[in-house]
Amino acid sequence: MSGKGKLAIYWAASCGGCEIAILGINEKILDVAEHFDLVFCPCIADGKVSDVEAMADGAIDLCLFNGSIRTSEQEYMAQLMRRKAKVLVAFGSCAGEGCIPGLANLTNREEIFASSYLDSPSTVNPDGVVPQTKSEVDGCTLHLPLFYDTVRTLAQTVQVDYFLPGCPPEPERIWDTLVAVLENKLPEPGSVIGSNTTVCDECKRVRAEKSIPAFKRTWEILPDPETCLLEQGLVCCGVATRAGCGALCPQVNSPCIGCYGPNDGVEDFGARMISALASVLESNDPEEIEQALRTGIPDPLGNFYRFSLPGSLMRRSPLSNGEKEVSAKPDLAAAHPGGGV
Repeated sequence: MSGKGKLAIYWAASCGGCEIAILGINEKILDVAEHFDLVFCPCIADGKVSDVEAMADGAIDLCLFNGSIRTSEQEYMAQLMRRKAKVLVAFGSCAGEGCIPGLANLTNREEIFASSYLDSPSTVNPDGVVPQTKSEVDGCTLHLPLFYDTVRTLAQTVQVDYFLPGCPPEPERIWDTLVAVLENKLPEPGSVIGSNTTVCDECKRVRAEKSIPAFKRTWEILPDPETCLLEQGLVCCGVATRAGCGALCPQVNSPCIGCYGPNDGVEDFGARMISALASVLESNDPEEIEQALRTGIPDPLGNFYRFSLPGSLMRRSPLSNGEKEVSAKPDLAAAHPGGGV
C-alpha cells in the first residue's frame, strides 16, 4: 500500500470485545496510526454515516466489520461498507459465524419481544408496548430499524473478502492481518486469515488416544494439568477448532469452547464435533451412549453451536405459528433515514 491507508471499524450485533481486542496490540497501535487514517469507527469517534455515504466507492482501504446482522440498519451498514471498502474483513466470530447473538435463531422476533418487553418479572408495561419501526411523537416521525427474525452472518448479507475468526480474535492475529494488508500479502479472497491446524495441535497436553466411559461437567472434576482434557472426559472442542489462540483455555484447565470456528474443509462445526466425541466413547451400546450424552452434555446446541448456529447447516429452528421469515428486503434507506447516526 502506497501512502497512508484509510481504515474503518464497524460494530453490528456483537458485544464490543472485538474493539477491545484491537487495543490489545498495545504499542503497535502507534504503527497503525502511522499507516492508517481511522475514517469511521462509531465506537470511539464521532463519525457520521452521511460522511461515509459521501465517499467514493472503494475509498476505504480496509474495513474490519464485527458483529452479525440482526437489524435492517446493520444490513444497510454492511452494504454501505461493502461498497466503500476495497477489503472487507468479517472480524471475529459474530461476523463470521453468527456467534452468541445467533443463538436467538432458536426463537423468533415475537418471542424475543415478549420476553424483553412483556413477560419479564421486572417489566411494568400494562399497555403492552413493543418497539415499532415508526412512531409519531409531537408531530414527528421517529424511526427504529426493523428487527429481523433471523440473525445472519456478514457473508450471508454481502460478499466478504477475508475472515478473521475468534471471540474475539487474538491481538497477534489482528496484527498479522494489518501487516498482510500493508504489505499486500493477503491470501486468496474468501480465505480465513490464520492457521488451518487445530487447537489440539497447539495444545501441549499429553494425548494417549484413550477411550472414555462418559463425559464430565467442568465442576465435577479437578483436571490433571498435563493430560488431554477430552481424555479426562471433559467436552473440549479443540479437536474441531481452528488454531490461532495459542490453546489459551486448555493451558488454564478450561476446555476449548470452539470460538475460533472450524478449520478448512469442515462445513458444520457442530457435526464435526459430535463425530469427534462419538469416536472417544468406549461403549457401542446405544442406550449407554445416550445416557453418557444426556448426563455429560445436557445442552448440545449450546455446546456445539454456541458460535456457529447462523452459519451452520441448520441456521435456525423452524419459525413457530406458521410465521414467515422476513426475507424480502425492506427499504433500507428508509430504515436508516437521513444517513446519520
